[in-house]
Amino acid sequence: MIADLRKEFYFGEDSALIPDENGNFTRPVNFRKRYYRILKAAGIEVKGLHSLRCHTFATNLVNGIKQSDGTIKSLTPRQVADLLGHTTSEITEMYYVKRDLTKLNGITGGFEM
Repeated sequence: MIADLRKEFYFGEDSALIPDENGNFTRPVNFRKRYYRILKAAGIEVKGLHSLRCHTFATNLVNGIKQSDGTIKSLTPRQVADLLGHTTSEITEMYYVKRDLTKLNGITGGFEM
């Protein structure tokens, strides 16, 4: 999606990801309006910008990335809680992280159980 956006509106490497019509940074209030119009047009449940950013960020960090050797590179919920400024990891896990257990498929291969 970002690559497609860059093809349509590209004002240089250091330009804003979603620029205004002149290639400048979009004012937050205008970005918010555009964001909600896009969600409505796409039929996507309306979520605030903050919740999407934190939820995605926290989820990706906790679920991690499966490496070519089969291991998963990730952070603990406590580490993510510290990054987000939460006092406990329970807050992070309860409200921000959606576990993706499919990445765990085959992770125990080679271990004697």
